[in-house]
Parts: sequence; structure tokens; C-alpha cells
Amino acid sequence: MKEINGLELSRAYYETWGAPMLHEQFPEYEGRIAVGLAGQGSECFGYDDAASRDHDFEAGFCLWLTEEDEETIGFRLFRAYRKLPEEFMGVRKQAQSFYGGNRRGVMEIGEFYSRFTGCPGVPEDWRQWMAIPEYALAEAVNGQVFRDDLGVFTAVRRELEKGYPEDVRLKKMAARAALMAQSGQYNYSRCTAHGERGAAGMALAEFVKNAASMIYLLNRRYMPYYKWMFRGMRDLPLLGNLSSDLEGLISYQQPVPEKEERDLLIQQKIEAVSSAVIGELRRQGLTGGTWDYLEPHALEITEHIQNGEIRNLHLMEG
Repeated sequence: MKEINGLELSRAYYETWGAPMLHEQFPEYEGRIAVGLAGQGSECFGYDDAASRDHDFEAGFCLWLTEEDEETIGFRLFRAYRKLPEEFMGVRKQAQSFYGGNRRGVMEIGEFYSRFTGCPGVPEDWRQWMAIPEYALAEAVNGQVFRDDLGVFTAVRRELEKGYPEDVRLKKMAARAALMAQSGQYNYSRCTAHGERGAAGMALAEFVKNAASMIYLLNRRYMPYYKWMFRGMRDLPLLGNLSSDLEGLISYQQPVPEKEERDLLIQQKIEAVSSAVIGELRRQGLTGGTWDYLEPHALEITEHIQNGEIRNLHLMEG
């Protein structure tokens, strides 16, 4: 029998105990409270498994309130949530504190989004968008909303789900292309030639990280925290198949008789990934160049940026 995952557990707990509690104790606010599961934790991405249950795995869900409703019923709702059964389907509900710091329970909508983006709603300008880490945006829009009659919570979520504003996305892609070129296509082989194996490993890690981010950006998706970077990439329609190549690079343990042969195989894989990325950039109309090296493609991407301030940032900024 398939073991229930965190999202399924959360929805079942809400439907069994949460929904009746809201209907009976908060009938006048029932249609104003957004309910679901989102934020930090592998279960919010749907990536949890048996190994995920060793920490922060609980029976619980999120209750999102407007600022006005939080002031009116926040503490009462917090107390009602605390009184729900401590255990459900063999999983315990963690202790809650009204003073914050919890992943489940009662939350004010603006505070929830501010936790991840620094903004109580949708970022207002490109500088705010540029400053928010990709993994934080991924956490702000993951999971599921079980109910939101009022629509305030979902309205922000839908805007964030659209992805970065196009000029910001293009600037980040240009930076990723430049960093992929510098770390993988250029510095990896130079580091190995100098005998700097540690530096070569760091260059390879930088290439993999920036290549992964580039692939998410090409898909108009936010890259999650590094622990789930490859897992999430496997589901992407564009270049998601490169996840195995990038995983192979970062965990290259295959026995090869000579260092030179291993380094050559790695360099070939770097070029294959770079070539695939260049092909997708061409397909999206972001470059028309035929270069094998990614840096000139990065410069071409910037030519598509409409905002002059963003276009004039340093090529690797983003």
C-alpha cells in the first residue's frame, strides 16, 4: 500500500477535523479563511518520502487570514487549531506558538509572503524582484490551496506563479550564461591544468548550479533550495532531461584510469550541457549566434532587455 505523502496527509487532516472546526466555531469567517499547505519543507513540494519523517513532518495545515481578520479572530482561531487532535493517521501535530516561527497553523497573509519575499504582496519593482532568492519564491508558491473563497491569498500566489517579470528573467539568464561560460567552459580546464583539483571542483559546482538555474529560468519556474534542485528539474518540460547529466557532473565518482581521461569526459559533458542550453536559447529567440562559448550569447540576451537600468547592470549580476 502506498504511504500517504505530506500534502495528502494535510488535506485529509483538514477535511476530517479542520473544516468541521471552521464551520462550527467560525461560521461567519469560514468563507474568509484561506486553507492549504505551502512554504518550507519537502512535503510542500510533494517530494517527501519515508526518510523525510525524521524531522519537521507533522499532521497540520495553514490557515491564512487578512490583517483585519487576524486582529479580530487570530488568537481564537489559533486556540481552536491547537485543540485539534494531536495525532492523525499515526502522525503527530507539532506544538504551536502564537508568536510565530511555525510552518503550520494561523498566519496573516502578508506576513506569510514577507517571510519568503520580503514583501507582503507582489514585489512592486524590478529591484525587489531581483533581490529575492529563487528558492524563496519557489517556497512561496509551492504546495496546494485547499480553500480560498475570499481569494486574497490566491491573488498574490497567482501573480508570483507567473514567474519573474520578463526583463528580470532575461537579466538572470544572461548572468547564468556568463557564469556557466566562466566556471565550466573556461575555468574548469584551467584549474585542472594548474593541478588545482579543489578549485576545479568548485568551478564544476558553480557550473552545475548556474546551469540548473538557467534551465529553471528557461521554463519560467523558480529553482528550489539546492536539496531539491535536481528532483524538481526532472519534472521540467524544457531540458529537464539534463538533470542526470548535471547530477553526474557534481557526483562524478566513476573509476577512470587516468585523471586526464576523467577531466576530458567532464569537459565533454560541460560542452554538451552548454550546447543544449544554447539550442533552447535559440529556440526561444533570445540569441541568433552560432558560438559554442556561452558568453557572447549572454550579451545577446541582454539586448532583449527593455529596461535600460537592468540592461546596464554588470553582465554577471542577477
